[in-house]
Amino acid sequence: MGEAMGEVRGRATAEMVAERANVSRVAVSRAFNPHASLKAEKRELILKIAQELNYTPDRAARALVSGRSHLVGVIVPDVCSYWESQEIDALTTALQAEGFATLLFKTRTDYSMDEQLLAYMRGFNPDSVIAFVENVKPRTLARFLDRAVPIYVHYPMDGEAEPKGEPLHDRLNVLQRDGIEQAVALLQGYGVRRVAYVSGEEKARANTSREQVLRQVMAARGLEPPTVVRGDFSYDAAYQATIDLFRVGAGADAIFAANDVGAFGAMDALRHELKLRVPEDVKVVGFDDIAQSHWKSYNLTTVKFDLEERVRALVRLILRRLNNPDAPGFQETLNTRLVVRGTVG
Repeated sequence: MGEAMGEVRGRATAEMVAERANVSRVAVSRAFNPHASLKAEKRELILKIAQELNYTPDRAARALVSGRSHLVGVIVPDVCSYWESQEIDALTTALQAEGFATLLFKTRTDYSMDEQLLAYMRGFNPDSVIAFVENVKPRTLARFLDRAVPIYVHYPMDGEAEPKGEPLHDRLNVLQRDGIEQAVALLQGYGVRRVAYVSGEEKARANTSREQVLRQVMAARGLEPPTVVRGDFSYDAAYQATIDLFRVGAGADAIFAANDVGAFGAMDALRHELKLRVPEDVKVVGFDDIAQSHWKSYNLTTVKFDLEERVRALVRLILRRLNNPDAPGFQETLNTRLVVRGTVG
């Protein structure tokens, strides 16, 4: 009686689903692959019976047959900062829509990777690995990956030579110049002469490239180099750096922060500690355009990374590589643009 109601003792198999649905074993496999060709009504029937039988495909067995694990490793320096958490959330959602699950790995505080953890990652045999930290080099990852080709998010710097002899890897190049040029032009249009750069973490290439481009753009527009005050992408460091800039240093007409969270810290220091008005006394520009940037308390003018576009580019790189495993390194390129809100004007 229980079996007639769809209950099955032990683990259900694909053969059981096929028999109940009166289809082939191959059709059952195709029903669980969103990209496989199968009539909609047949897929719906198979999935309905599979649910009744509490059947799920054996991923390990499928990986042995197909050579695909449907797992993507993601290496990040931080999982709770605002930008990283939003990017991980969007990326995980996009990967799941393509039939992938995500494995998350966190670096040490110096952005290096524990080799034991890399060996552990290898045990999952991921189809791809996305490295959001450049300190974990392709040469290092190549020792721990079998067929997976890593993807790096790269922030090119002017005059930089392509590295020679690196193992095969793919890249998402993020060009920061357009957004920074738009920001500096806007500031200069409002009469700004003295710009302070509240930096991010010194080890981060995104920060190094950002500062270099800002210097180049300001020089090209006839402005003095920015005053650099050291931060670490955090609210607290930017808050204190801004206080020091005005109480110990010479201050500035505008603050360009390495990220939006740093801009929030700078704004709160200006308003609450230094009793200065934003944007009347000091103008503020951030970087990233995280979700909180449009909140009315901040209403931040910022250089935008388009998160959806960035995630789509990463997914494209994964799919292109899986379709062409032996091709030379693939590259995608993204630009930045300025989003003007209330902190400049």
